[in-house]
Amino acid sequence: MEWEDDAYVLSARAHGDSGAIVELLTSEHGRWAAHIAGGASRKMKPFLQAGARVVAQYRSRVSEQLGSAVLEPVGEGPSSLFDDPDALAGLSAAATVAGAALPEREAHPGAFYGLEALILALAHPDIWPAVYVRFEAGLLQELGFGLDLSKCAATGSTDDLIYVSPRTGRAVSAGAGEPYKDKLLRLPPFLLGAQAGLRDGDVDSGLILTGHFLEQFVFGPLNRPLPPARVWLVDRLREKNRL
Repeated sequence: MEWEDDAYVLSARAHGDSGAIVELLTSEHGRWAAHIAGGASRKMKPFLQAGARVVAQYRSRVSEQLGSAVLEPVGEGPSSLFDDPDALAGLSAAATVAGAALPEREAHPGAFYGLEALILALAHPDIWPAVYVRFEAGLLQELGFGLDLSKCAATGSTDDLIYVSPRTGRAVSAGAGEPYKDKLLRLPPFLLGAQAGLRDGDVDSGLILTGHFLEQFVFGPLNRPLPPARVWLVDRLREKNRL
């Protein structure tokens, strides 16, 4: 089995004396693990950081078994973020969530391009936390658990959508949701359209929203909690009042 594909590194761990097992998110083949010869070397380590962009050439004798890959780095990768710990935390959380949520060897191009959009946004401190929320919402969509924010679940109205049902993931209007507002999740306007802008608390509401459905539909059925890197990111942003 052989293929070549654009990919982002999600994680890497040492394997043997000099190799590494690297998990990749590819554009056409989905999440894929491969052995990288020499992956533990100083020369290779900078290109095996989470978020590094590579071209992967994969080969295995038997399709069901772990194969090997040769990686060609593209661009400078996450090293450009080393002076921004918050952005690095966002990148780590995104890579960890994608690696834990996506099934292996199943194509999810939307997840690849969502991660790409987030990585490009990380250079812009004012907007990337909101783009991170959009990344998680897109990941839910890719996995078949997308939020339905097109109209009110109760009335069918497209106006004043400010809540989301925690059970169904469908939007609820202000009027229909008023009697149940303490039980509903807040819908930040920026998830309805890019022109809505950002207000204080919107990113926090977005992270609560996507976190709830990641727990309910993705990690809960696997008997797993939200990845620690994701929890740490939210705590970090809250401490710095960046939400």
